[in-house]
Amino acid sequence: MLKFLTVAALASFEMYAAIPAGFAFGLSPLAILVAALLGGLSGIFITAFLGDKLRQLFPKKQSQKPVKPKTGIGYRIWNKYGIVGLGVLGTMTIGGPASIAIGLGFRASVQKLLVWCCVGVTARCILFTLIGHYGTQLL
Repeated sequence: MLKFLTVAALASFEMYAAIPAGFAFGLSPLAILVAALLGGLSGIFITAFLGDKLRQLFPKKQSQKPVKPKTGIGYRIWNKYGIVGLGVLGTMTIGGPASIAIGLGFRASVQKLLVWCCVGVTARCILFTLIGHYGTQLL
């Protein structure tokens, strides 16, 4: 149970560490997938909740547009693919909590961002668990 919770806790911050840790602990691929999903989804929901509360603390000024940076992978994904790309591709590249934070910084809808980040986290967990499982089969 401790190994399962460790994988879930790692997945809430960084999926790239959680799934290999699950295989190193000797967990089954299904247990790794479930732990990574629970951790990844809890990470984005906690980030969205805290980020939304933080955004409410600072009321937006009506006369001032939000300043968007012109560099970085988050900006490029947002500029090219919008909220769907930030949710799915951003989750795959920079991680779920970072995608939520960038989307909240760009004043995206929290509900839409959560839906697409959940899709991205689910796809990422399935893909990386399959790669890890079949990769260990080759060894």
